[in-house]
Amino acid sequence: VDGVYDADPEKNKDAVMYENITFGDALSKNLKVMDMTAFALCRENNIPIIVFNMNKENNFEDIVLGKKVGTFVHN
Repeated sequence: VDGVYDADPEKNKDAVMYENITFGDALSKNLKVMDMTAFALCRENNIPIIVFNMNKENNFEDIVLGKKVGTFVHN
């Protein structure tokens, strides 16, 4: 998956990927970002998350270089 979507992109061709979303919005929209325990710990400790496709060539490098890739989840 390339990031956090408003719907399952495999089931809904019109699903839209978020560039940015808050922890609160992700929870209120019931989006399945990651394991809920890890998600809650990140939220409580103000640790932002970048959800991206690690298998896509250059994505990891692009993130390290500060390029916008995937979805940035934050408080």
